[in-house]
Amino acid sequence: MPDIKSTGSETPPPSASDLRKMLVDERMAEARKAEQQKQREQKQLDDFTEGFLKGQVSENEIATVRRLVMNAVKEGKYEALVYSFASDLCSDRGRAINSNDPDWPQTLQGKAKEFYNRYLAYGKPHGFKLKAMIINFPGGMPGDVGFFLNWQPPAR
Repeated sequence: MPDIKSTGSETPPPSASDLRKMLVDERMAEARKAEQQKQREQKQLDDFTEGFLKGQVSENEIATVRRLVMNAVKEGKYEALVYSFASDLCSDRGRAINSNDPDWPQTLQGKAKEFYNRYLAYGKPHGFKLKAMIINFPGGMPGDVGFFLNWQPPAR
């Protein structure tokens, strides 16, 4: 195929067939690049999901919760969003949480379940309350679940 960058008057222009082939080659290269990016993103999602469902809550994650609570206290708040995760990681894709079903904790899996159990063991006995909510609705469907820790005094 002729080099399109050649500008000498002696060089014949590329044929229509050559230009079409160049266009197809360019589109194919872009498609391969997009597919590779999509595969990388899917692998990251798969790795995150595997870690979420099979991993343990780390000391760094616990420290982050404590830091979020202390930052909220410094700001004069009684509640903080301390953890979030995709509703797809609930056994019912977040439906029980979205409908305020009292059995929503039964739908938790992996780290979310471990966080909830830690709340029951450490937070609840010390007067904390935990609320789970769907915090966004991409495309009208439940997106992420947020765990909100609350330490507001009881109403009198």
